[in-house]
Amino acid sequence: MSKKLTEVQIAAQAKALGIEVASLRAVIEVECKGSGFNADGTPVILFERHVFRQRLIANGKAVVADKAVRERPDLCSKSTGAYGLYSAQHGRLNAAAQYHRESALESASWGIGQVMGYHWKALEYPSLQAFINAMYKDEASQLDAMCRYIQVNNLVNALKNKDWKSFARGYNGAAYAKNSYDVKLGNAYKKWSTS
Repeated sequence: MSKKLTEVQIAAQAKALGIEVASLRAVIEVECKGSGFNADGTPVILFERHVFRQRLIANGKAVVADKAVRERPDLCSKSTGAYGLYSAQHGRLNAAAQYHRESALESASWGIGQVMGYHWKALEYPSLQAFINAMYKDEASQLDAMCRYIQVNNLVNALKNKDWKSFARGYNGAAYAKNSYDVKLGNAYKKWSTS
């Protein structure tokens, strides 16, 4: 069975949200560059070292966070960045999991929507593991997580209205303009709405 997303699945999710297929396709394109999986079959992830520190503290592991900051500032830090290669992300995640598995899994953004693991509860997954299993299952499950995130964060109207700035701020945070996220969304929408 293919893990690839189909046109029918995208159309069904767009209809459920009440938005144009081109709007949803634009978000998918800008977030994942075309695939939710790496060549080896693992989900595309980006491990966030500053989030790992935050999640350790939130999960009652402040002592572990201090240790990880000292031993592995590449994995646990107050600073963002220092991601390294995309091909190294699962290795970074696995190394972080040696400190605390739950916090590590919550500190990566997952799949075609690049949804952060710590959102699992707000997105109404029964457990963190259920969310992770969905990310490994197929792109349709990854798209479902992305659409849940869009709904929970009240971003549907921004997509309906093609308000790319509001959507970008809500989906990617206040620093969205640094990466021209809103401009990329607008351009991707134009491409998909004319194809």
